[in-house]
Amino acid sequence: MPQHYPFSAVVGSADMSLALVLSAISPEIGGVLVRGEKGTAKSTIVRGLVGVLPPIEVVAGDAFSTDPAERPDAPTEQRPVRLVELPVGATEDRVLGSLHLEKALAQGAAEYEPGLLARAHRGILYVDEVNLLHDHLVDVLLDAAATGRATVERDGVSVTHAARFVLVGTMNPEEGELRPQLLDRFGLTVEVAAPRDPALRVEVVRRRMAHDADPEAFARRWAAAEADLTRRVAAAQALLPDVVLDDDVLLKVAELCAAFEVDGLRADLVTARTAVAHAAWHGRTRVSVEDVRAAARLALPHRRRRNPFDAPGLDEDLLDDVLGPEPEDDPDGPGEGPEGGSEGAPDGGPDQGPTEQPQPAEPPEPASGADDTPGRPDPTAEAPEEPTAQPTPQPTPQPTPSPAGAGTTVAAGATYRARLFTVRGTGRGESGRRSRAETDTGRRVGARPGRTGAIHLAETVRAAVPHQALRGRAPGAGGRLLLDADDLRVAVREGQESNLVLFCVDASGSMAARRRMEQVKAAILSLLLDAYRRRDKVGLVTFRGAGAELTLPPTRSVDVAAARLEVLPGGGRTPLAEGLEEAARTLATERLRDPRRRSLLVVVTDGRATAGTDAVARSRRAAAALAAAGQAALVVDCESGPMRLGLGSVLAAHLGAEHVPLAEVSAGALTATVRERVA
Repeated sequence: MPQHYPFSAVVGSADMSLALVLSAISPEIGGVLVRGEKGTAKSTIVRGLVGVLPPIEVVAGDAFSTDPAERPDAPTEQRPVRLVELPVGATEDRVLGSLHLEKALAQGAAEYEPGLLARAHRGILYVDEVNLLHDHLVDVLLDAAATGRATVERDGVSVTHAARFVLVGTMNPEEGELRPQLLDRFGLTVEVAAPRDPALRVEVVRRRMAHDADPEAFARRWAAAEADLTRRVAAAQALLPDVVLDDDVLLKVAELCAAFEVDGLRADLVTARTAVAHAAWHGRTRVSVEDVRAAARLALPHRRRRNPFDAPGLDEDLLDDVLGPEPEDDPDGPGEGPEGGSEGAPDGGPDQGPTEQPQPAEPPEPASGADDTPGRPDPTAEAPEEPTAQPTPQPTPQPTPSPAGAGTTVAAGATYRARLFTVRGTGRGESGRRSRAETDTGRRVGARPGRTGAIHLAETVRAAVPHQALRGRAPGAGGRLLLDADDLRVAVREGQESNLVLFCVDASGSMAARRRMEQVKAAILSLLLDAYRRRDKVGLVTFRGAGAELTLPPTRSVDVAAARLEVLPGGGRTPLAEGLEEAARTLATERLRDPRRRSLLVVVTDGRATAGTDAVARSRRAAAALAAAGQAALVVDCESGPMRLGLGSVLAAHLGAEHVPLAEVSAGALTATVRERVA
């Protein structure tokens, strides 16, 4: 069995260590989401956590880790807490459990084989790259997290079992965000980044190399620190029921959640539970305001973000306004353990290696909020369920002059949650979250005869059963099921794929009015963020003056796309035909590079064509050529005002595209429009 890196030997990651320990002390907190760049020891510290958790009592030989309190007469045994890893590509059968393959084939018996959720009961369920988890598995996790149970109704099996676990997910925000429902299910969240201090980086490398050279010797050097942490966690778990949360402190929790304008009451519950666990971790039987402060820094950052461009941290000034200034020298602060002694780093400092007798390590409280990573706000954050602004935002900044001859640039208004636009039909592209596709890991929707692919066991058995007598198996006789190659059935699975979303944006003079361009940029940014969350590639073609250009070749970086859009100049005539032709060339090139990836062309224009000779006819020929090639397209019509020519809808007809007025790009605006029409 591989030797995991010791939990107490990880350098830095104080917030993450604290969040994991508090969730282990009080599983009702709801688990931990760890966000951070690659190479920041996210997986390492999660896997090391089980090494410091006290063992648990279970019913002997029970596959579901049943608590002996539920079956007091059954024999018991003690075993370590399990860390169960849920692979991103796991099937639903593997997660929930399914028909026992060996017994079904050998004995013809329909017996349930427990899945990963059963194994994770009373333990830790770990999902690395949780933001890449398929939606059908997210639904399974949401059900289990909400009810504490897993229900299986399939393949002749009907089983319900307990599934209470600490959910721990790690992710790199550069690869996309979580669905809001799953994000809210994580009790705590932390942001991690590699240390910038060269001395700390040296210590990280030194310890990692020592571990890789001799894992067992390295583990022995940290055994005392690991044992001390185990004793401290056990003491906190035992103390937890005796911790008192006074009404005045609970009122502070409520005031804090109200001040940060979090949605719902789950934030209040999680903050209160985390504060209680924090007090128990420090050996106290009464929750203090500083426990609430520490809890808020972990429980609120991911619940207060409403705009995709908001930074994920907390406003420290607002935190101080509600709770009062943080004490400079708190006797019960991060440096105090249950015994009241000061506990520092295991080795006493970053420039020393571990000593022969390291002191016990403690994950300290965060000192400056849940997110202390410098840099610009995270543009990839998940948009809330409802739009944060009206689809027609109010003007904010004044136009900024561009270089001579380049026209003007206009800042975007507030973004909002965009409607979902998909490519028609069923594809076979790279896994994503946009369009319907046949996949290897999606939801099982049927079966077909075949010999390659994932076998659909139940349908294979059903196909074989009618032929057992002809194959010499007597009715009621035991023995294995007699199979033939023609009985084999392969599972047909349906999931979602990612697409190429190519924006073709009109930046001409008819679009360049400050208010209109502000609305256009807000819509495009909203669609860009939606594309990024769905793991699409995005590209940008712009046209103005006499021609068109590929402003941004297809990429996965929404940062670059947003930056190009921010400095987009406007003015001049409208070369619509040239814009469509440039888009067609770009799409053709991308089809050669990645034939499986389907594309969606989003044309953002008012439909005018004024540049060059015979501009209107040429634009319609270019649109018809795209339609003849089967290109999926969407026209975002930016025409406004009381007198409208309807050119956007004409263009959509020639493209064979969906026509969407600019104001209806927002999911919220669409809902309002439908309600108005129904009324």
